[in-house]
Amino acid sequence: MDIKQHALPGVVEIFPRVFTDARGSFFESFNAQRFAEQGGIHETWIQDNQSISARGVLRGLHFQRPPYAQAKLVRVASGRSLDVLVDLRRDSPTYGQHLKVLLDAEAFNLLYVPVGFAHGFLALDDATVFLYKCTNYYHPEAEGGLCWNDPLLNIDWGIAEPNVSPKDAVLPGFAGFESPF
Repeated sequence: MDIKQHALPGVVEIFPRVFTDARGSFFESFNAQRFAEQGGIHETWIQDNQSISARGVLRGLHFQRPPYAQAKLVRVASGRSLDVLVDLRRDSPTYGQHLKVLLDAEAFNLLYVPVGFAHGFLALDDATVFLYKCTNYYHPEAEGGLCWNDPLLNIDWGIAEPNVSPKDAVLPGFAGFESPF
Protein backbone atom coordinates (compact mmCIF):
# COMPACT_ATOMS: atom_id res chain seq x y z
CA MET A 1 0.00 0.00 0.00
CA ASP A 2 1.28 3.45 -0.89
CA ILE A 3 0.17 6.59 0.93
CA LYS A 4 0.08 10.13 -0.43
CA GLN A 5 -0.31 13.06 1.96
CA HIS A 6 -2.08 15.98 0.31
CA ALA A 7 -1.65 19.75 0.74
CA LEU A 8 -4.69 19.95 3.03
CA PRO A 9 -3.51 18.56 6.39
CA GLY A 10 -5.08 15.23 7.30
CA VAL A 11 -6.20 14.30 3.79
CA VAL A 12 -4.64 11.00 2.72
CA GLU A 13 -4.84 9.18 -0.61
CA ILE A 14 -4.34 5.42 -0.48
CA PHE A 15 -3.10 3.24 -3.31
CA PRO A 16 -3.63 -0.40 -2.29
CA ARG A 17 -1.55 -3.29 -3.53
CA VAL A 18 -3.48 -4.83 -6.44
CA PHE A 19 -3.07 -8.44 -7.55
CA THR A 20 -3.93 -8.89 -11.21
CA ASP A 21 -3.82 -11.94 -13.45
CA ALA A 22 -5.75 -13.36 -16.40
CA ARG A 23 -8.83 -13.85 -14.19
CA GLY A 24 -9.03 -10.24 -13.06
CA SER A 25 -7.94 -8.24 -10.01
CA PHE A 26 -8.04 -8.40 -6.22
CA PHE A 27 -7.21 -5.79 -3.58
CA GLU A 28 -8.04 -4.97 0.03
CA SER A 29 -10.25 -1.88 -0.04
CA PHE A 30 -10.00 -1.57 3.73
CA ASN A 31 -7.64 -2.94 6.35
CA ALA A 32 -7.84 -1.16 9.72
CA GLN A 33 -4.39 -2.27 10.84
CA ARG A 34 -2.60 -1.18 7.65
CA PHE A 35 -4.52 2.07 7.38
CA ALA A 36 -3.56 2.95 10.98
CA GLU A 37 0.08 1.90 10.66
CA GLN A 38 0.81 3.35 7.24
CA GLY A 39 -1.76 6.11 6.80
CA GLY A 40 -2.32 7.29 10.36
CA ILE A 41 -6.05 6.64 9.94
CA HIS A 42 -7.59 5.56 13.24
CA GLU A 43 -11.35 5.51 12.69
CA THR A 44 -14.30 3.35 13.56
CA TRP A 45 -16.42 2.99 10.44
CA ILE A 46 -20.13 2.48 11.12
CA GLN A 47 -21.99 3.14 7.87
CA ASP A 48 -21.31 2.32 4.21
CA ASN A 49 -22.99 4.24 1.39
CA GLN A 50 -23.14 3.80 -2.37
CA SER A 51 -24.35 6.01 -5.17
CA ILE A 52 -24.52 5.42 -8.90
CA SER A 53 -24.31 8.51 -11.07
CA ALA A 54 -24.46 9.30 -14.76
CA ARG A 55 -21.68 11.30 -16.38
CA GLY A 56 -22.02 14.97 -15.44
CA VAL A 57 -23.82 14.42 -12.12
CA LEU A 58 -22.37 16.60 -9.37
CA ARG A 59 -23.12 15.74 -5.75
CA GLY A 60 -22.12 18.13 -2.98
CA LEU A 61 -20.55 19.98 -1.35
CA HIS A 62 -21.84 18.24 1.81
CA PHE A 63 -20.89 17.86 5.47
CA GLN A 64 -22.48 16.85 8.77
CA ARG A 65 -22.29 19.29 11.71
CA PRO A 66 -21.01 18.18 15.11
CA PRO A 67 -21.86 16.17 17.11
CA TYR A 68 -22.78 14.10 14.04
CA ALA A 69 -19.75 15.04 11.94
CA GLN A 70 -18.34 12.30 9.72
CA ALA A 71 -14.95 11.31 8.41
CA LYS A 72 -15.23 9.42 5.11
CA LEU A 73 -13.21 6.90 3.17
CA VAL A 74 -14.24 7.26 -0.48
CA ARG A 75 -13.52 5.42 -3.73
CA VAL A 76 -15.13 4.49 -7.02
CA ALA A 77 -15.84 0.86 -7.87
CA SER A 78 -16.71 1.65 -11.48
CA GLY A 79 -15.90 4.69 -13.55
CA ARG A 80 -14.14 7.86 -12.48
CA SER A 81 -14.99 10.89 -10.39
CA LEU A 82 -13.48 14.25 -9.66
CA ASP A 83 -13.51 14.36 -5.87
CA VAL A 84 -13.42 17.78 -4.20
CA LEU A 85 -12.79 18.66 -0.55
CA VAL A 86 -13.05 22.09 1.10
CA ASP A 87 -11.31 22.66 4.43
CA LEU A 88 -13.86 24.02 6.93
CA ARG A 89 -11.67 23.79 10.04
CA ARG A 90 -11.55 27.36 11.42
CA ASP A 91 -8.05 27.02 12.92
CA SER A 92 -6.56 25.29 9.88
CA PRO A 93 -3.90 27.13 7.85
CA THR A 94 -5.77 25.91 4.76
CA TYR A 95 -9.25 27.06 5.89
CA GLY A 96 -11.45 27.71 2.85
CA GLN A 97 -9.04 26.06 0.43
CA HIS A 98 -10.03 23.13 -1.74
CA LEU A 99 -8.40 20.01 -3.10
CA LYS A 100 -9.31 18.01 -6.20
CA VAL A 101 -8.45 14.32 -6.59
CA LEU A 102 -9.28 12.03 -9.49
CA LEU A 103 -10.72 8.77 -8.19
CA ASP A 104 -10.48 6.03 -10.80
CA ALA A 105 -11.76 2.45 -10.53
CA GLU A 106 -8.83 1.32 -12.69
CA ALA A 107 -6.30 2.98 -10.33
CA PHE A 108 -8.06 1.51 -7.25
CA ASN A 109 -7.25 4.66 -5.24
CA LEU A 110 -9.10 5.69 -2.08
CA LEU A 111 -9.31 9.07 -0.36
CA TYR A 112 -9.58 9.69 3.38
CA VAL A 113 -11.70 12.78 4.15
CA PRO A 114 -11.28 13.85 7.79
CA VAL A 115 -13.97 15.51 9.88
CA GLY A 116 -14.14 19.22 9.10
CA PHE A 117 -14.31 19.08 5.31
CA ALA A 118 -17.11 19.70 2.85
CA HIS A 119 -17.09 16.95 0.23
CA GLY A 120 -18.48 16.59 -3.26
CA PHE A 121 -17.81 14.79 -6.50
CA LEU A 122 -18.48 14.96 -10.21
CA ALA A 123 -19.11 11.69 -12.07
CA LEU A 124 -16.84 11.63 -15.12
CA ASP A 125 -18.27 8.42 -16.63
CA ASP A 126 -21.73 6.94 -16.98
CA ALA A 127 -22.68 4.52 -14.21
CA THR A 128 -19.95 5.77 -11.87
CA VAL A 129 -20.31 3.72 -8.69
CA PHE A 130 -19.17 5.80 -5.72
CA LEU A 131 -18.60 4.06 -2.36
CA TYR A 132 -17.92 5.63 1.00
CA LYS A 133 -17.46 4.54 4.56
CA CYS A 134 -18.56 6.94 7.30
CA THR A 135 -17.62 7.31 10.97
CA ASN A 136 -21.09 8.47 12.01
CA TYR A 137 -24.66 7.83 11.00
CA TYR A 138 -26.45 10.31 8.74
CA HIS A 139 -28.56 12.79 10.71
CA PRO A 140 -30.78 15.05 8.56
CA GLU A 141 -30.83 17.79 11.22
CA ALA A 142 -27.00 17.99 11.11
CA GLU A 143 -26.81 18.26 7.32
CA GLY A 144 -24.83 21.14 5.89
CA GLY A 145 -23.42 22.17 2.57
CA LEU A 146 -21.89 24.82 0.37
CA CYS A 147 -22.77 25.80 -3.18
CA TRP A 148 -20.73 23.84 -5.71
CA ASN A 149 -20.08 26.89 -7.91
CA ASP A 150 -19.48 29.51 -5.22
CA PRO A 151 -17.14 32.19 -6.65
CA LEU A 152 -15.24 32.52 -3.36
CA LEU A 153 -14.34 28.83 -3.42
CA ASN A 154 -13.35 29.14 -7.11
CA ILE A 155 -13.49 25.40 -7.83
CA ASP A 156 -12.91 24.48 -11.47
CA TRP A 157 -15.07 21.39 -11.91
CA GLY A 158 -14.30 21.26 -15.64
CA ILE A 159 -17.99 21.46 -16.57
CA ALA A 160 -20.23 24.48 -17.13
CA GLU A 161 -23.61 22.94 -16.35
CA PRO A 162 -23.46 19.76 -14.29
CA ASN A 163 -26.55 17.80 -13.32
CA VAL A 164 -27.15 19.03 -9.76
CA SER A 165 -30.04 18.08 -7.48
CA PRO A 166 -32.55 20.84 -6.62
CA LYS A 167 -31.40 20.57 -3.00
CA ASP A 168 -27.71 21.05 -3.90
CA ALA A 169 -28.52 23.88 -6.32
CA VAL A 170 -29.66 26.12 -3.45
CA LEU A 171 -26.88 25.44 -0.94
CA PRO A 172 -25.42 28.64 0.54
CA GLY A 173 -22.14 30.24 -0.50
CA PHE A 174 -18.96 30.61 1.54
CA ALA A 175 -19.46 34.35 2.24
CA GLY A 176 -20.84 34.63 5.75
CA PHE A 177 -20.35 30.93 6.41
CA GLU A 178 -19.75 30.19 10.10
CA SER A 179 -17.90 26.93 10.39
CA PRO A 180 -19.03 24.51 13.10
CA PHE A 181 -15.56 22.89 13.01
